[in-house]
Amino acid sequence: MTILPDWLKSGYLRLIEPVAEWLVRYDVHPNTITTVGTLCTIAGGVLYGLGHIRTGGWLLGITALFDVLDGIVARRTERSSVFGAFYDSTLDRIADGFVLGGLAVFFATRPEWWGVPMVGTCVLALIGSYVTSYTRARAEGLGIDARVGILQRPERVVLLSAPQAFFGLAFHGLVLIAIIVLLTVTAWITAAQRVRAVYQGLQTEPGVPVRVLHDTSRARPLEARSRRRFIAKGE
Repeated sequence: MTILPDWLKSGYLRLIEPVAEWLVRYDVHPNTITTVGTLCTIAGGVLYGLGHIRTGGWLLGITALFDVLDGIVARRTERSSVFGAFYDSTLDRIADGFVLGGLAVFFATRPEWWGVPMVGTCVLALIGSYVTSYTRARAEGLGIDARVGILQRPERVVLLSAPQAFFGLAFHGLVLIAIIVLLTVTAWITAAQRVRAVYQGLQTEPGVPVRVLHDTSRARPLEARSRRRFIAKGE
């Protein structure tokens, strides 16, 4: 179960196809796309903090395509790499922090919008988004696929941009508040779903250790580490 239907995701990919072809034609590096997208997302988070909710929503919505284009361009130009996946996932966490942090600043400086309770909700949403990402990354380190849950990165990007772009602070901010509450609840549900998936995976794969006491990944030869499959986004 996911928030965004598959037909919507497929339609979005077809919509940005010309942009992807242009980037490939002009040999734009995938890491450059990732960096520019993150900087735009940071700017959107700053706009949220300053109270420009609708403007920030439109900026995040328009630049969300960078979140998909870097992976498409990397595959088509055969530039997919372990570092590229690591770099992309790291910048995604920075982007999430600035967006949710900007919303927390907005509510902290405007008590008329349910200030303190909403700051706490934003903090819970931020923690939930990080736990969601960590559970999948750690599961993959154990050899278990944990790409489950109702709130993966595409859904989170949509919730943090589209409603704000169209509604801003409409209805006395209730739309914005409802979206943040929904984001928080679904993030924690997703984290719980992934914990459950890992537990079930460990029960069906007895060869996988239940607890890793010593992380030996750094001691592996570089060639062995480079052959390991990394899932872009770490979501």
